[in-house]
Amino acid sequence: MQDERSDVAIIGAGIVGLAVGLQLIRQNPGLKILVLEKEREVAAHQTGHNSGVIHSGMYYKPGSLKARLCVEGAAAMVKFCREHEIPHEICGKVIVATSKQELPQLEEILRRGRANGVANLRELTAEQIREIEPHAAGIRGIHVPGTAITDFRMVAQKYAELVLQCGCEVLTNAEITRIVSKSDEIVLETASRAVHARYVVNCAGLRSDRIAAMAGAGLSLRIVPFRGEYYQVVPAKCHLIRGLIYPVPDPRFPFLGVHFTKRIHGGVEAGPNAVLAFKREGYTRTSFDFADTASMACFGGFWKMASRYWRMGFEELSRSWSKNAFTVGLQKLVPEQRRYPGRRLGRASTGRG
Repeated sequence: MQDERSDVAIIGAGIVGLAVGLQLIRQNPGLKILVLEKEREVAAHQTGHNSGVIHSGMYYKPGSLKARLCVEGAAAMVKFCREHEIPHEICGKVIVATSKQELPQLEEILRRGRANGVANLRELTAEQIREIEPHAAGIRGIHVPGTAITDFRMVAQKYAELVLQCGCEVLTNAEITRIVSKSDEIVLETASRAVHARYVVNCAGLRSDRIAAMAGAGLSLRIVPFRGEYYQVVPAKCHLIRGLIYPVPDPRFPFLGVHFTKRIHGGVEAGPNAVLAFKREGYTRTSFDFADTASMACFGGFWKMASRYWRMGFEELSRSWSKNAFTVGLQKLVPEQRRYPGRRLGRASTGRG
């Protein structure tokens, strides 16, 4: 088995792992850094399976690290895309309330956005909503003009290019099979090599809990996978959406509800429908992995969540299996979306932003 030595080993070559490597080498040019990725290419999973939205920071609790990271990160991401000529567009977002019951939460979202420092927010009347999105429904809304879209796979590929230029090494097809902690180093074993490192950074995404367990961490948490299901809007209906149209989210859940998202390479997607997945890195309804499913079924936290939120889970599942139910949800935002959406897409589920 081949031996590699480094100062820092980063597990995972998604956007987070590559960004960590780039920042470390820029701050410490003398370090030897290795980034290990189990797949044959970078950005193979969460980074390459999302809606491409650069979220602006509307929903998180003011003063929280998430809120600060989202607002500062959005500005930094747009700047990075400009500097490196990565496709992006500041297309803006409209959050619309379609009933009086949603107005208190809409006000809270506006308060949070302003407290978080999201720039140029504007409260909208029904008429003003239609000035921005002529086909959108809603009795009140919020315009978030700074929300942008990009291609995060291309961003990650640029990170990888810059990391390599700075002298780091990215090893693909390098799945970690064993971690051995010694007094002066940590050894990461793969099928073909052993990486000896002074420090290890876990950026393994959907497998980060398993990597932590390999390293001996006693975790009470476990990743429970959900799959975000999107549809591509048929080309004849794409003119109904100019930018991003979002509903008022339910504050109890980390999902934003079905919405319309303009894509940086053309077209519009509708979704996501967030459904329980039976494989951590599975992107279709038939994706299944016994070990992933058994791990979830044996985790008490999963059953606690399921007993509390089974009703919402059932609603999400019904939309997953019924295009008609999915379309009804979309019509609350854009009533003219009368035909079924087009081709189904499976992605990692997006969160709040």
